[in-house]
Amino acid sequence: MVQKFKRMAKLSEVLFKYGFEELFDRSGIDKFIPNRIKQKSKRIENIKATSFPERIRMAMEELGPTYVKLGQMCSNRTDIFSEELIVEFQKLQDKVEPEKIDIYEKIKKELNIDPLQHFEEMEENPIASASMAQVFKGKLKDGSKIVLKVRRENIKEIVAADLLVMKDLAAYLEKTNEEIKKMNLSYIINTFANSITKELSFRNELNNMERFANNFKNDERIHVPITFRELSNDNILCMEFIDGFKITDKEKIEKYGFLPQEIARAGLDLYIKQVLKYGFFHADPHPGNILMMEDGKIVFIDFGAMGSLYPQDKKLLESLLLYFVQKNIKKAIEKIRELSFIYNVPDEKSLERELTEIVYMVDGNSLNEISLGNIFEKIRIILGKNQITLPEDIYLLAKGIGQIEGIGRYLDPSLNITEVMKPYADEISKKRLNPIYVFEKGSQRFSQISESWLSLPEDLKSISQKLLNGELKHKHEVIGFKELQKTLDRLVTAIIIAALLIASSILVLSNVPPKINGIPALGFLGYVISAILGINEIIKKRKWKCYKIKKIGNKKIFLFLFI
Repeated sequence: MVQKFKRMAKLSEVLFKYGFEELFDRSGIDKFIPNRIKQKSKRIENIKATSFPERIRMAMEELGPTYVKLGQMCSNRTDIFSEELIVEFQKLQDKVEPEKIDIYEKIKKELNIDPLQHFEEMEENPIASASMAQVFKGKLKDGSKIVLKVRRENIKEIVAADLLVMKDLAAYLEKTNEEIKKMNLSYIINTFANSITKELSFRNELNNMERFANNFKNDERIHVPITFRELSNDNILCMEFIDGFKITDKEKIEKYGFLPQEIARAGLDLYIKQVLKYGFFHADPHPGNILMMEDGKIVFIDFGAMGSLYPQDKKLLESLLLYFVQKNIKKAIEKIRELSFIYNVPDEKSLERELTEIVYMVDGNSLNEISLGNIFEKIRIILGKNQITLPEDIYLLAKGIGQIEGIGRYLDPSLNITEVMKPYADEISKKRLNPIYVFEKGSQRFSQISESWLSLPEDLKSISQKLLNGELKHKHEVIGFKELQKTLDRLVTAIIIAALLIASSILVLSNVPPKINGIPALGFLGYVISAILGINEIIKKRKWKCYKIKKIGNKKIFLFLFI
């Protein structure tokens, strides 16, 4: 709590310094700020000559790492912020002066080991320094070259305090300012808080690296740095040192006998594979985070921030891409609605026209002239204007594709991104036409329908109870309720039987193994289940009757019938 008040005082001081006192005046926060903070704050020189976006960027840089990271995240939200602000956000640099630490003492304290028993050598000065961590180079006893990523002292407490201040301020501003409320500032801050908290945890980054390595263990085009779990914890990450160069260095690519065009295509293909095959992708694939080794292998580094697509979101995204390719905008909008976190479209016809224009703009241009980054940019602006908010990972994906495409175009200006994506689009189409997939989707749909219909009696029972308790003003008498329930049950069963018969017929015609007496096993099983359900329904509708029809000696013969 003490740290929170310190950071709040620092925020107030910096905002006054850069001329944002109007923010306090309009929101009513001014009365809560002590005069000593206002008097302590000295205005920057030439404040009138400095634009509003520039002052925001300068204030963020002075406020430190949490605000710098927030600005960097906002730099890809063109659907919310103006172009001028986006330009300033993109200037924010995550570089600070190195922090002097005794690296051996740090290792001993954090890992509770004797560093000299594990490390052959360790450089005292960091080879890289950022706001959250520093990176030190060293060598293990077995000769392995490694780097240690070490979190800065007290950074976790500072970030936690900053996040509390941000959340309080966002909530207050949304109550007092309608424009900020439309921006959904609280959602942005909460999303950012989740992201930066994960990034602060090196144990989380280590898990990301191991998961990524497992995904690409059989792909010889890529190398993932080896991690040393026994020499890592939440504050220290030990991993293999990569002796490589930036993927955009054309001279070195050619020096080691490779063609930039081949590297461009491989890099783009690897990123699309991350997204469409595994749904787990690098969230910031700029040139500094992608290296190339002398043997031609591509190396992604910095796994603190990763994007994830949940299975349902991944399916929706696949459907959305297919509908855009088919120019079926109405269906595409349906998928956007299902994918959206917030969907508040005032005019769907206008949205349909704007998306149609983009589709035909792409259709009317040469494939080499199409920039996916620009297309995503236009779509994001349209979504923002129509008050549509998608999950944050979708925005990370759009940003990532724009960055990776930029690298690809730099290495190969004639790169046709559509051709690289075509095999994945074909694979999605084939999967959707597979009889097993059709059967599974059909079963899911009918299961949903069945559950909805079967829950109806319970819902009606709840309403009836409220009527009996006098909780509703209007009273109605339901006549023939039991008959209605039975009819609905039969209808649901009939739909399921029909679906099973159709799906089984498709499977039989597709001739998919394994087979039973020459008939596909899944299709045969479907027919059997349909028959059982049908016989069961017939039996349920009838009543058993027993008739004595004849007596032969001491034996009586009975006839059992159901009617």
